[in-house]
Amino acid sequence: MIQFKVLGPGCTKCKTTYSNVLEAIKQTGIEATVEKIEDIEEMMKYNVLTTPVLMINDEIKIKGRVATVTDIIELFKNR
Repeated sequence: MIQFKVLGPGCTKCKTTYSNVLEAIKQTGIEATVEKIEDIEEMMKYNVLTTPVLMINDEIKIKGRVATVTDIIELFKNR
C-alpha cells in the first residue's frame, strides 16, 4: 500500500494537489492512504518551507508546486 501525504496550510494549490492525488488513485485503482497535513507545527517536522508538498511513503517527491494527476501517476509507477 502506498502512503501519500499532502502538506500545506489549506491554500488553493494544496487543495488542488490533494484532489489530484485522489484522482490519480481513482484512475489507477491502487491501494493507498492519503493524509492531508495542514497544521504548521506538524509541517515543520518535515523541514519544508514551500508548499504544497507531496510525499510518497514519507519521501518528499514534489514541493512548491501543484502535482498534476499525471505527475502523481508517474511517481508511484517509478517508485
